[in-house]
Amino acid sequence: MHQQIDIETLCQQRGLRITEQRRVIAKVLSESDDHPDVDQLHARATAVDPGISIATVYRTVRLFEEAGILDRHDFGDGRARYEAAPEAHHDHLIDVETGHVIEFVDPELEALQRQIAERLGYRLVDHRLELFGVKLERETKK
Repeated sequence: MHQQIDIETLCQQRGLRITEQRRVIAKVLSESDDHPDVDQLHARATAVDPGISIATVYRTVRLFEEAGILDRHDFGDGRARYEAAPEAHHDHLIDVETGHVIEFVDPELEALQRQIAERLGYRLVDHRLELFGVKLERETKK
């Protein structure tokens, strides 16, 4: 489900100045198929450019988030995680034992959320759903 989004292009479209270090961080984020935290981003970025400080990574993700380029998530592990803001909406299921994040879309769930908002007198304009679970044990047949 994870779609590749060119963050550098999004920065240019939004008029953000793109320094060489921001370019590296944008590339690392664009190529991530997970939801990295700042420490993971820093480790990946310094593999490309050892001169990138953790402070630069923090400033850059904050800038990208404020520009609507990145989405920030809290999956319950105490670390802010990031992903490129998707063009298409999706929700998350987080395995609380492994931290593995599964992206999904469920049309019935989307419709139900709209219906609930309408029942309460609102038009739904956005939402974020994060489910937390543990893997079901498969029953072993004897």
